[in-house]
Amino acid sequence: MLNYESINVGDLLPSREHTANIVQLFMYNAAIWNPHRIHFDHAYATEEEGYQAIVLDGPLQGDWIGQVVTDWIGEDASLVSFGYANRRVAFLGETMSAGGVVEEKDDDKKEIKVSLYLKNAEGEVTIPGHAVVRF
Repeated sequence: MLNYESINVGDLLPSREHTANIVQLFMYNAAIWNPHRIHFDHAYATEEEGYQAIVLDGPLQGDWIGQVVTDWIGEDASLVSFGYANRRVAFLGETMSAGGVVEEKDDDKKEIKVSLYLKNAEGEVTIPGHAVVRF
């Protein structure tokens, strides 16, 4: 069980690795009604749009970093705010690592601010994010 008092600034959140396959990517985009062909049509993504491969969509990657914080808090806290920004393109077949670190504690509100990230295999942050949780 996670409790507020045991959390320290600098603590790392448990990380997760993700490697989307074409079926997962297609189904995710179908579920969010995203018809952009760069997310499922290799010929279109490479020949028409000039990408090197099928592009992982930002909302899926944002969900991956969101899962890091919601898995970490479980039922012990509430997600107060969450945000992220797409900074670098990621492609189908890449293994991405999602994680985070505790940045601040607010003892009066019992809130924790965390920074989140999604990194590619080279360790480059493709998506930075942030969240606030309340205990």
